[in-house]
Amino acid sequence: MAHVPDLGALVEVAPDATVSRTVLRAEGVRVVLFAFDAGQELSEHTAAIPILLQALDGRLRVGAAGEQVELAPGGIVHIGARVPHDVLALEPSRMVLTMLDPRSAS
Repeated sequence: MAHVPDLGALVEVAPDATVSRTVLRAEGVRVVLFAFDAGQELSEHTAAIPILLQALDGRLRVGAAGEQVELAPGGIVHIGARVPHDVLALEPSRMVLTMLDPRSAS
């Protein structure tokens, strides 16, 4: 078992920056926290494995496969392997990225 008691306490928004921190590596998964100041973004890229995105706070615009959604706390986005995607912070925001990798081990 792996346990992270408070994801929100592990990363803070920094002025004019994007901050990331890997907080969990376990069998089949890696969890990375991101903190974005308003207007910060991850430009279009791909991941070799499927991912899940969840907002801890704030609002993010997520684009993938020709669609855009607004991601707010309580929502979740799944993006398949090798699908180009991007993320833009509409306001100061913190996000959880879960990488679903059956090849990874703890």
